Amino acid sequence: MDLCFFVSDLHGHIDRYEKLFEEIYQEKPCIVFLGGDLLPSGLILNRSNFDQDDFIKDYLTESLIKLKNKLGKDYPEIYLILGNDDPRSEEISIIKAENNGVWTYIHNKRVSYKEFDIYGYSFVPPTPFLLKDWEKYDVSRFVDVGCVPPTDGYRSFPVSDHEKKYSTIKDDLEKLTEGKDLSNSIFLFHAPPYQTKLDRAALDGQMVDHTPVDVHVGSIAIKRFIEEKQPFITLHGHIHESSSITGSWKQNIGKTHLFSAAYDKPELAIIKFDIRNPSSVVRILK
Repeated sequence: MDLCFFVSDLHGHIDRYEKLFEEIYQEKPCIVFLGGDLLPSGLILNRSNFDQDDFIKDYLTESLIKLKNKLGKDYPEIYLILGNDDPRSEEISIIKAENNGVWTYIHNKRVSYKEFDIYGYSFVPPTPFLLKDWEKYDVSRFVDVGCVPPTDGYRSFPVSDHEKKYSTIKDDLEKLTEGKDLSNSIFLFHAPPYQTKLDRAALDGQMVDHTPVDVHVGSIAIKRFIEEKQPFITLHGHIHESSSITGSWKQNIGKTHLFSAAYDKPELAIIKFDIRNPSSVVRILK
């Protein structure tokens, strides 16, 4: 059995990280997937002694180095992406920490684990939020009611005007997987697919300029990608309240197993699954 853990949207909550580290130490999974929105938001930073760089270097990296020293050969592979609430300026620190052997950063990359190909992808469709580092148009330059386009807002990391205006999640996924057999692949996304049990936001009854806001806020491109390419497993976060509204944190689309680790309660939600038998998946709240 190759036990995997998947967590997402920890937003710098140290109590959740400590629970995760203890669970890793006790159960010794082979792989841990960290699905974005990992760093403290402004509110959390105001309650702690860390800034973003300190959190990555002095807390997250140091904690994992200690865990690695305790576990030795049982230390898991840790695959990580960032999410739309994580400033892209911190990507440099995340990549630098790879030199300590604590994780592998896989945004827009493919890595191998035994017979499996593992892909990472951070971008989400446009949201109402103003940080646009990890937002792109989805399948076209359409923006949902109430959302701010990628050309507006602000960024912590410079990108070209052409990328802001014309780059899409659809095109990225096509380029990332061109010519690849995805039947034995695992995708670590931050965004969930559109109109599923995993992308339901608490937007009921909300209107903007007399137009109703869509309560499904996931990615059309990711939904179509899953339907057409049928990867083995896809992992998602981003919409914290979705499982509380729909009653489900997992779904199947054809042969693909979809899991979400986003959660809107104080506990840490850990998705645990056997990489070869994802039907046995469980969600543990700690």
